[in-house]
Amino acid sequence: MAAGQGGTPQSAVALERLCSTYWYPLYAYGRRQGYDVADAQDLTQGFFAHILSRGFLKRANPSKGKFRSFVLASLKYFLADEWAKLQAQKRGGGRSPVFLDAQTAEARYRLEPVDLMDAEKIFERRWATALLERVLDRLEEEFSESGRKPVFDQLRAFLLGEKGSATYAEIAAASMMTEGAVKVAVHRLRQRYRELFREEVAHTVEQPSELNDEVRHLFSVLTG
Repeated sequence: MAAGQGGTPQSAVALERLCSTYWYPLYAYGRRQGYDVADAQDLTQGFFAHILSRGFLKRANPSKGKFRSFVLASLKYFLADEWAKLQAQKRGGGRSPVFLDAQTAEARYRLEPVDLMDAEKIFERRWATALLERVLDRLEEEFSESGRKPVFDQLRAFLLGEKGSATYAEIAAASMMTEGAVKVAVHRLRQRYRELFREEVAHTVEQPSELNDEVRHLFSVLTG
């Protein structure tokens, strides 16, 4: 809603955040729909140009449903009614409303499962992943601002379940902490991670009562 207002520094920041967070789910949707690399790139850029030029973001009223559903419905509308008109134009009429790293986009897409997951399912999974990545970025920013970035770098593996990560004892020895202190720090990190994730999801639903259902849905998408 802030991004849809336009003309203010706050709306510009909100718009940049929306674009940087959600461009990949849109790209992955296009690729799974059968578009080649170049067309999927054009599709993503064209869609952002379309929603900006037509004021679509102003229609993102929480009373009309989840933001995730709004974006997917808008993308389907764009493909059905507008995409053919824009194919002759380069990157949405020459504008680049979102930075799209083509090499990174396709490299990420090649890591997607090669099963029969349809385009909507892959959109939802990448949407959920984008939210988790956004939360991780916010958490890293918090630690950096408080001068504790090295602590975050040491403990983030416990959030992500990375294989081969250091043990509590190894981190304690390397950081001049007790093993108990490391365990407490990891517990607090995970707690803050959950808090930030719920905050991010809360921005995409209408009522607080919908929050738990949306959180459960996103995790089912990730683990299904």
